[in-house]
Amino acid sequence: MEAKFQIFLILLAVLAGTALLARRINVAPAILLLLAGIALAFVPGMPSLELPPELVLLLVLPPLIYSASVAMSWREFKYNLRPIILLSVGCVIFTAFAVAAATHYLIGLPWNIGFLLGAIVAPPDVVAPLAIARKLGIPRRIMVVLEGEGLANDATALILYRFAVAAISTGMFSLPKAMGEFATIVGGEMLFGAAMGWLSLRARHRARDPQIEITLSLITPYVAYWVPEHFGGSGVIATVACGLYMSWNGPLLISSATRLQGIFFWDLVIYLIEGLLFLLTGFQMRLLFEKSKAFPLDDILIATALVTVMIVVARFAWVFPATYLPRLLERIRSRDPSPPWQWVFVLSFTGVRGAVSLAAALALPFALPNGETFPDRDLILFVSFGVIFITLVGLGLGLPPVVRWLGVAQAGRAEHLAEHESEIAARREALGVALKSLEAMTDDRDLSDEVVRLLRARHDIRANQLPDSLDPDAHDASAAGTGLTRELIATERKFIHVLLRDGKITDETRRRIERDLDLEEASLANREYRRIPL
Repeated sequence: MEAKFQIFLILLAVLAGTALLARRINVAPAILLLLAGIALAFVPGMPSLELPPELVLLLVLPPLIYSASVAMSWREFKYNLRPIILLSVGCVIFTAFAVAAATHYLIGLPWNIGFLLGAIVAPPDVVAPLAIARKLGIPRRIMVVLEGEGLANDATALILYRFAVAAISTGMFSLPKAMGEFATIVGGEMLFGAAMGWLSLRARHRARDPQIEITLSLITPYVAYWVPEHFGGSGVIATVACGLYMSWNGPLLISSATRLQGIFFWDLVIYLIEGLLFLLTGFQMRLLFEKSKAFPLDDILIATALVTVMIVVARFAWVFPATYLPRLLERIRSRDPSPPWQWVFVLSFTGVRGAVSLAAALALPFALPNGETFPDRDLILFVSFGVIFITLVGLGLGLPPVVRWLGVAQAGRAEHLAEHESEIAARREALGVALKSLEAMTDDRDLSDEVVRLLRARHDIRANQLPDSLDPDAHDASAAGTGLTRELIATERKFIHVLLRDGKITDETRRRIERDLDLEEASLANREYRRIPL
């Protein structure tokens, strides 16, 4: 137990150091974490760490999916539902069949084994490409489609995966029955997820305590995932539906204190989960290296290269027709014009595979019900890791130059400017509504002049904090004002510490003052507009 705890501390230290290095050299942390995990695995004296599949599928996946769903805009998700479904369902199924056909005809794998391998490597990961894409400033719609695909494609892949494992184990498969079960799982999980979101939101609203509400928010994704998973579903769709329900209905029912604390809590949880997941994925290289000795190296490399090429080609072969063919219909084309081909290329290029694929491979049974060894289990495991490594490092490092070459970031910057303009306008309109409400309160209620003066001063201060425009000079002035305000806050902090040291105030008093200063500094960070290169 002590050795495991020491390894855990080492992993946390490597996670922090690798994330800091990734920020300095401007590389996606997931790439460096995977490489760091591989390097750690081969350190002399380092014990081997096997990634339990249930750790990913039952403990790690629910909070990752739920957090991404809550962060997703339901309005944008609904608007982009067609491309999201085409990618998360259609592209996953197409990729699984493409891998099955290629491995059957080119390297002789049986159809059922090839389809199982295809189901494992079909779903792209959402964590690494989104982290890279956000830094590149690509258009919002590409981000929404990628995020929506990442939320739902795991469900499709895991359902296909279970069908394939059952077919191999029993030797029986019925396509009509599988399609019926698929539709039942999707419909049932959507209803259950929405019901779970409704129940969780009401329970949290009644609790009215940040600690209890955050605890309930942590329980919610596991209940939403585990119940359908226990009855033979995937659990992913229910978790996504629950998160989207919370995203749309939560803002008016969750208190400000819970929201402020919850954002910090969930940011830390997701940061640790994602980082440790990529590190542990890299750690599997040692185990896979030992298992690979039972196979000819040429067979492993050929199978890995073939599957990698197929998943990349299959994504391009699916995304372009799926984007432009529906727009042959006037009804769709008039409502949603065709995007530039550069956008579609970037969407096709971001086919990075992640830890869910490795967890699915690790979850394969060691033996069939009749006692025979599960066919090609180790080969599937090694190929899955190889695909993850090649796509994460290759496509992850290749995405920034591809985006720059296609000029996609320019559209993202223009979109970013327009978004900030609309944000300023929304803030001004909200302040105008609040001012009218204040005038109505003054007329209807017996308020003292001092109270009205303080409320009007609050309104004037907030209105004056909004920039008049987003031109570079305004950004420079805003940045200078923000920097000076931080200096003044730091001066106050030092003086408060002097008063505490001299015994003129108590620690409780110091904490209350510091909380006000912390909130003001956090408000500065929230209002700070980054200068956008024009």
